[in-house]
Amino acid sequence: MRVGSFVLAAQFPGQGQGEALHRAVRSAEVAEEAGLDSVWLAEHHFVPYGTCPSAVTLAALLLGRTRRIRVGTAVSVLPTAHPVALGEQAALLHLVSGGRFSLGVGRGGPWVDLEVFGAGIEAYERGFPESLDLLLRWLREPGVGAEGERYRFREVAVVPRPAESLSDAEGPEVVVACTSPASVRLAAERGLPMLLGMHIGDEEKAEMVALWRRHARECGRGREEVATVAHVSAGVCQIADRRTDAVETLVKAMPGWLRQGLAAHVTVDGRERAMRDPVAYTELLCGLHPVGTPRLCADRLAATSERTGITRFALLVEGSGDLAATEENVRRLGTEVVGALR
Repeated sequence: MRVGSFVLAAQFPGQGQGEALHRAVRSAEVAEEAGLDSVWLAEHHFVPYGTCPSAVTLAALLLGRTRRIRVGTAVSVLPTAHPVALGEQAALLHLVSGGRFSLGVGRGGPWVDLEVFGAGIEAYERGFPESLDLLLRWLREPGVGAEGERYRFREVAVVPRPAESLSDAEGPEVVVACTSPASVRLAAERGLPMLLGMHIGDEEKAEMVALWRRHARECGRGREEVATVAHVSAGVCQIADRRTDAVETLVKAMPGWLRQGLAAHVTVDGRERAMRDPVAYTELLCGLHPVGTPRLCADRLAATSERTGITRFALLVEGSGDLAATEENVRRLGTEVVGALR
């Protein structure tokens, strides 16, 4: 089992954006010191829900500041990025980090981002498979051209080539954020691991893993390949000497962040959107994920892994909104929870 942190660079009420980003960077540095396996970085535009607009840029900084830990994006939003540009950045980070970079990609949402970056709603609703396949080709082939609906260009050389890495990995790992059966099938067809969100519990995640495995086998993937793909489960982790204290920390801090962060999302086409009740959502997350004593958190992760078959975790550790408390939470996760699991 591999346990990492999930960093949103969340801007809590009363905080500045620089403060949120400083906490994000510091929590990632502490994650390596505490012995965590990975750091996963979120990407958002124009909202205080997350103040990092470029997960690959922040990943580059953290790869330069660390020596051991894996750094991944969770996720880079493909509809608002050119797959070749993102592929070049991923290849570069893979090569200069010695193979420590993972590229998580997803569709994002029907947000105004699509208007600002000129992608349009079509890129969100129908363009993701084409973008993903072009990205994968860029990371695997020496030269790439395109004749798709959205991308058309003559063949060009891939420079730098991920396969030229001095590490054992031929290219950066690619993970796909999955929120529906269609996206699960898309990932399974390509043999790519899934990133499953923190808003769903073990039962639904187990169903998605089972669907992935079944569809991958139907697509001709080998039994050993299917069995060894390591999916990632996103969640929340808050550690305290008493469970009630851990829950209280999150219930006091997270609803204010969720309220202002989620309310700031604007749809590109004016479509109606439902927003979760921030308090109820926080309480739901506390019930689904490792929130409580170190022993409870370790048992909860072990139970989730057993129920779902998922072996990697990306845990939101900044739910208190406080720098010192976040650092302590990360240290306890590494020493008291991961230590117990190992």
